[in-house]
Amino acid sequence: ATILCRELLNSSPESRPLQAAPPPSSMGSALRKSTAAEATPNARSDDATTTKRSNPIVYGDESIMRQKGHGTCASGVQGGLRFGCDAKTADRICCYNRHFAEYSGSFLKTRWLAQVKDAGEVTYYDSVSGQPLFRAPRGRSFATFLRESKSHGWPSFRDDEVLWDHVRILPNGEAVSLAGTHLGHNLPDGKGNRYCINLVSIAGRPLDGGDDTDVDGAAGARTSS
Repeated sequence: ATILCRELLNSSPESRPLQAAPPPSSMGSALRKSTAAEATPNARSDDATTTKRSNPIVYGDESIMRQKGHGTCASGVQGGLRFGCDAKTADRICCYNRHFAEYSGSFLKTRWLAQVKDAGEVTYYDSVSGQPLFRAPRGRSFATFLRESKSHGWPSFRDDEVLWDHVRILPNGEAVSLAGTHLGHNLPDGKGNRYCINLVSIAGRPLDGGDDTDVDGAAGARTSS
């Protein structure tokens, strides 16, 4: 079985209205498709939204992504997203989307690299809820983290870098937050699980307003929903 990781190739994505991810037939040549092995949780159920198995993944079910007040989220993305991420693109990817992604390599066109390359372990927060989702690099050098992310086209995290209190993997491999934010997909490679994540989905700020890895220091307020 395979899942599709689809990349938006429209030259001006902000001009698109907020909407659920359209089917492939409606996108025509605007889509480039790639395939990867689907996660296959052979797991027991622990509660309504979470299942676990012996590997590090914590699984969730579709109820996490039910429709809420703002697409799959209760409200829109925060204002003043980190790394110079665009709020309109982030809102569409995070809250009104299940299958599409930011442009491949677009994270390298933000301030991300300049701000994190010498920062050590950096915590990445949900762009909607402000909850911590990933902390990287862990157990590897920044050079390795960057090399893998460049190779795959999106920030690519490993098991040790996922903060499972707020992250779940759905049975089809979709990575989501418990706030209903679409993050990306688990697309395993020869080294194991690889969480291919949109930077716009993890560019939020911590709820307490303070963080020693808040690498750009700007303050922002939540946008209205």
